[in-house]
Amino acid sequence: VLFQKWGSMRQMMPYVIAVIQINLAFFTMLVVFVANPFEQSAFFPSDGTGMNPLLRHFGMIIHPPMLYLGFTAFVIPYAFAIAALVTRQTNDVWIRTTRRWTLTAWLFLSIGLVLGGWWAYDVLGWGGYWGWDPVENSSLIPWLVATPFLHSVMMQENRGMLKRWNMALIILTYSLMLNGTFLTRAGMIASVHTFAQSAIGPLFLGFIALMFSLSLYLFISRWDDLKSENELDSLVSRESFFMFNNLIFVGLAVIVWWGTHFPLFSEAVTGEAIVVGPPFFEKTTAPLWAIVLLLMGITPLIPWRRASLKKLGDTLLWPTAVGLAIIALLYIAANIKIWGALVGFGLCAFTLTATLIEYWRGVSARHRSRGESYPVALWTLIQRNRRRYGGYMIHIGVILVAIGIIGSRFYQVETQKNLAVGESMTISSDLIGTYELTYQGLREGQSPDDRQIIEALLTVNFNGQPAGEIAPIREFFVVQQQPMTIPDKRSTLADDLYVILAGWEGTGETATFKAYINPLVNWIWVGGVVFILGTLIAAWPNPTQSAQRSAAPVKVRGATAAVK
Repeated sequence: VLFQKWGSMRQMMPYVIAVIQINLAFFTMLVVFVANPFEQSAFFPSDGTGMNPLLRHFGMIIHPPMLYLGFTAFVIPYAFAIAALVTRQTNDVWIRTTRRWTLTAWLFLSIGLVLGGWWAYDVLGWGGYWGWDPVENSSLIPWLVATPFLHSVMMQENRGMLKRWNMALIILTYSLMLNGTFLTRAGMIASVHTFAQSAIGPLFLGFIALMFSLSLYLFISRWDDLKSENELDSLVSRESFFMFNNLIFVGLAVIVWWGTHFPLFSEAVTGEAIVVGPPFFEKTTAPLWAIVLLLMGITPLIPWRRASLKKLGDTLLWPTAVGLAIIALLYIAANIKIWGALVGFGLCAFTLTATLIEYWRGVSARHRSRGESYPVALWTLIQRNRRRYGGYMIHIGVILVAIGIIGSRFYQVETQKNLAVGESMTISSDLIGTYELTYQGLREGQSPDDRQIIEALLTVNFNGQPAGEIAPIREFFVVQQQPMTIPDKRSTLADDLYVILAGWEGTGETATFKAYINPLVNWIWVGGVVFILGTLIAAWPNPTQSAQRSAAPVKVRGATAAVK
């Protein structure tokens, strides 16, 4: 980015470089002088302990680098934002310059979050994928602030609005990125995801305070320069719904930040660290997530500036009808009686219908005006406006993730039983059906790297029909002296049968198993893939548009400069 923009943004680039170099210098100083990973140990063991067994998972090859790239890439838009404040170039040049960098950083962070959930589901053996752990939350919080930033910059580009808001969001995103790194590495809050700690806490806290204070000073001192060029024309407009959406996301970030840091505050006040558990996060964030789903369906259908209530009602007629029909169908035919689940599925249907209507409008218009077949029209539509329709694909991915979360959250079934060889246990779900597991015995083995492996074999019947076998494993890592439970799954798009070997007696005459039915859980991973593909489409440069932008004049403080 420095080489690309040096010729066209000479006034801003020295400050951009300075901000980036300050960050590089600080982290280099930490690695070299405070927490050197290559520092020799005080003693020389004959054999190292190796990697933590919990990290021996394919997702862990990709998950940490994705989070790292997501965190570090946010330095680019932050550096340009600070340079814009210093030079008083508070138009949308810095936003247009960094849009793809911001989207790329957000993509990496999103991939890291999805992979982290997949790893937790596959490895930790508790039947879930998100435990609201401090380290999990440390990556989620900046994502929750960066997401409204990606939406609200469109208002600054199109209407010259929300300049102050956008500047505040990118400063907060950067600061929360530092805060997340601090939580992960300083070890001040207990976490099941903390595998290494160091003494960088005080230095890191000082750096966060310094950078945030300088950013806040510049933000306040340039307050008048950040005045919006236009105001809201109507509450019933795309601009106002974008703003509502932004406020909800920031509210989510505040809730998660407060719950994550509450042990620190409680310990400072009372001397006792009080940990806030998952029920707090689930109860406080669930209504806000529902509003996000609703706004995600409404906002793309509303025009800029203003819309009449009658036109809004006409626009939302089909999505509303489909959403209500899905609620009625699920209540009557699928025996879904939990209102939280019904509302959630109804909102997913509403938003999915609204999103598909947007695709249909564009495709049918091209089909009528140009005579293109529907597949060709869809492909051309996406190619010509990748940002818009890639964004809609992201929304579809989010809807699929929401379907998986709603199904697995409201309808997860759990049971545990001790079985002798030949005995069976059943686990039933009103939504899915009944599984019967018959214990066949244990098998013992030794791996080449000295892992002791105990595998339990169970045959599976689903609704009275044979459905294969399932084999949960318990491993014991001799060098680390650490046991590890590896669940086994029978996976379909409808559900996961998730089985854990909890214990056994003797040579396996009896064994204890914990089993879960997780309805619709695999839609989380399908939605994650769609989500990532949509982001790639939205971020992928269009050669034609790039050439047009490179030739377009851009006004900078009264002058005209060519963007090269």
